[in-house]
This record gives sequence, C-alpha cells and structure tokens, in this order.
Amino acid sequence: MLSMIGMIGGLILLIVLTMRGVNLLIAGPLSALFVAVLSGLPLFPQLVEEGEVNLLSNYMGGFSGFITSWFPMFLLGAIFGKVMEDTGAADSVSKWLVGKFGLSKAVLAIVIACAVLTYGGVSLFVVAFSVYPMALSLFKQADLPRRFIPAALALGSVTFTMTSAGSPEIQNWIPIDYLNTSPYAGWEVSIIVAIFMAFFGYWWLKRMINKAVKKGERFEARESDPQMADRALPHPMTGLIPLLVVLAVSFIFHDSLGTSALILALLGGVITTYLLNMKYFTNLGKALTDGTIGALIAIGNTAAVVGFGGVAKAVPAFQVAVDAMTSIPGSPLIGGAVAVSVIAGLTGSASGGQVIALPLIAPHYIDMGVNTEALHRTIAISSGALDSLPHNGYVVTTIQGICGETHKAAYGAMGAVTVIVPLIGLTIAIILFSLGLGI
Repeated sequence: MLSMIGMIGGLILLIVLTMRGVNLLIAGPLSALFVAVLSGLPLFPQLVEEGEVNLLSNYMGGFSGFITSWFPMFLLGAIFGKVMEDTGAADSVSKWLVGKFGLSKAVLAIVIACAVLTYGGVSLFVVAFSVYPMALSLFKQADLPRRFIPAALALGSVTFTMTSAGSPEIQNWIPIDYLNTSPYAGWEVSIIVAIFMAFFGYWWLKRMINKAVKKGERFEARESDPQMADRALPHPMTGLIPLLVVLAVSFIFHDSLGTSALILALLGGVITTYLLNMKYFTNLGKALTDGTIGALIAIGNTAAVVGFGGVAKAVPAFQVAVDAMTSIPGSPLIGGAVAVSVIAGLTGSASGGQVIALPLIAPHYIDMGVNTEALHRTIAISSGALDSLPHNGYVVTTIQGICGETHKAAYGAMGAVTVIVPLIGLTIAIILFSLGLGI
C-alpha cells in the first residue's frame, strides 16, 4: 500500500512541480526520491548486492540511457533549427506560407508542416526543433500569443500522424512484433479517426487562440528572439529544400538504420542549409553555440523525467498496477486500451506503455480470438493519449526546452489537443471496430 501511495504520489508531485515551473533537474530526482522512500527502495548501490535495484542506479540508468540514445539527434536537430533561423530561411518560408495560406491560416501551416515531417519518419523531437523557427515567425507576423506554439507543434506531430496506419513512428510499429500485423493494420478506422483528430483538434486550438486574442493577448517579443527586420531573405525554396532533404534521407534509411537515420537526415539538412544560404548567415558561430546549449537543456530536461520513470518501474506497486491493468475483464479492445493508456501515463511514454503491456496482454487476447488488426490500431491510438501528461518527455522538451514557455502558460492548450482529442479518437475507434468496421 505504501509503495502504491509512493508511486502515485510521486507522479502527482512531479506533475505539480512541473506545472509550477520547478527545474526538472530538481523535480525529477525529488519525485523519484519520494517514490523510493515510500516503497522502501534502497537509495544507493552500495546498500544492495551488485545489480539489484536502488534509487541512484535506476534513476541514472534511465537518465543516461536516454541521453546515450538521443543526444546526437537532439544536437543536430537544435543546430538545424538555429541555422534555419540565423540565415533567415525560416522567416522566408514562413512569409511564403503566409502568402499561400494567409495570416488567418498561420496555425494550419504549422500543423501541416509538422504532420508531413512526422508521417515522413522524422522523430517527434526533431520535428519540434525543425519547425519551431518557422512557427515563431508565423505567430509573430500573425500577432498571435506565442504560448500556443507548443500546442500547434504537438497537434501536427503526436496526434493524427504518430499513431495512424502507415506511420513510420515507433508507436505504430511496436505492436507488429507482438500481434504479427502490418503498419497498415486497421487502416479504414485509422483514416476516420485521423481525420477527426486533425479537424477537431485544429478547430479547438483555433477556438482557444481566438478566445485569447479577444481577451487582448498578442505576440510578445523577447530579447532572445532572432532579429530579422530590414534584411535580405533567401528564396523560400532554400528553406524548403533542407526540410525535404531531412524528410527524404530519413525515409530512405529508416528501415535499415532506424532512429540512427535521423543523424544522417539532420546532418544533411544542416549541410544543405549552409550550402544554399551561406551568404545570409549573420553569425554562424553563435547559431552553433545556441543550438548546442539548447540541445543540452532540452535533453537534460527530458532525461530527468525518463529517470523518474526508471525508478517508478522498479518499485513493487508498478508491477501490481501493470497486473491490474492487463487483466481487465470484458472487451479486449477496451482492456488493451486502458492498460496501455494507464501505463503510458505512469511512465510518461507512449512506447513505454506499449512495450510493458503488449507482452502481457497480446498472447491472452490472441488466444481469445481477438482481431489483431483492430487491437493493433486501438493500442497504437491509446498509447498517444495519457502519455502526454505534463511530465511527458516530448511535452517537457517542446514547452520548455524548445519554445521557452512555462507549463502554466502553455500546457492547457497542449493538453487539450494531445490528451483529450486522442482520447475521443480512441473512443471512436473502439466503437467503429465493435460495429465491425475494418474487421
């Protein structure tokens, strides 16, 4: 009982501290300490036998493991965004988009750009780094409150694209190994749900932005913003081509190199931006430095949350919660959706929810004769809902590390489009599958 109180209390503490703006390098370990103490978990490796669980080893294992896996992508992604910003390529593309869509469709342009990159196989974190400079420029030109930029980036990245049929993101591929399905499993229902999430999410986001504007909110410039006034800008194509290079290289090497394809893709994007726009640089050295610092802050914040997940998964209460979630009676689709959603919420990871739940529920549900394609799509969609609570790595990175906002200002809108909208989409998917569509 104490362990369960510790795990749930630690999660709540992490969310509260995050929403209050406490530095995540403090909030993460502090929340993990709360979980460990109430669960009776030894604090240091010297207090246990070699290899046994303890607070320090488990926290730092999750922390360092995430940095080991993702630092090159974070670094190159941040540098790519900064060189696009420094050369004016991002401003040029944003002005071109304004000319095509109009200022009233600035948010739509951002959502579409993120959706194309995400569905093309570019990592969600990298998409945020890459599109943010254009998003900032578009919001500035349209005079919209900048606190809504994270929600616009997220809507195009982690809702209707991340978990849809055919998506190359891992949230759509993990179920394949356990259910013997394909990336296009349940595509009929997936199309309907994706269209709903895209249109409803965009409508809701625009409504929130318009409401804020009517209350007098406007774009507030900061000293750290790039100053692009009264300077020659490159041709829009010199900003679009690097994005296409990132998309193409990522797509070509995705199957053979996995996430490592992003290293080649982003390096190609940086080199292409440099070659096409070298005469437009204002300060290349500063762009590289700022990109490096931004990457360190972003990945440090995210790793701090991942470390908390490493401790939470080690306490006895977590296995109790997993057992309870994976043995829910009734419809396998509902049981699978609840199990994956709750575990994703506890770990702050969509892929984590799937990897933990699927080995336990897949054999049982397959023996029951469940339609594996329906289960695949239901689990994929459900993983992208409660995972986006305030402590989620992508949420933290996008709001604080990339956009420089606070959770208090930005998470309301982001939570609406990344938690509520996918939950409604999940409900629609379960209803449609239960009615026999796509089965």
